[in-house]
Amino acid sequence: MADKNSAWRSPWVMVWFGLLALFFIFTGVRIFYAITSSPGLVVDDFYERGEDYSANRLKREARDPRWQMEIEAPEFVDIGKPTLYGFRLKNKVGKPIDADAVIFYAYRPSDKRQDFEIPMKRVAMGHYTAEVSFPLLGVWDILISAKNGSDEYNLPHRISAGVK
Repeated sequence: MADKNSAWRSPWVMVWFGLLALFFIFTGVRIFYAITSSPGLVVDDFYERGEDYSANRLKREARDPRWQMEIEAPEFVDIGKPTLYGFRLKNKVGKPIDADAVIFYAYRPSDKRQDFEIPMKRVAMGHYTAEVSFPLLGVWDILISAKNGSDEYNLPHRISAGVK
């Protein structure tokens, strides 16, 4: 039997311990979901790509052609409707040039399974387009990759599909 002057008889002590227990339960549930559902943007061979990047960074910088790259993105992107994206590529003095391949990558930060890529079509010297349809509402990270031989040059962009 608890003493009449015991702290355990106070409702405030019980409320604080209840809140503390609720905090630990909630934190445990969040940790469980973080471990079991990892939708992050991680490539399968991240370690090898990181080693390659470090080992070849100076070589890539020496070969960098100093291209000027520009994304032509619409102001509003609706979900489920094709939208035209453009990409312009110029050399270091501003003249249009062609790359071997230009690819439009779309990454969903919250779900890796929604990621997709579309090859862009050349419409003029240094000008490429692609019709893109985003299937889900929300944030998408875009990366347009221009490949020249074994070198790859990227330009990132972030959009919010379906949000005005």
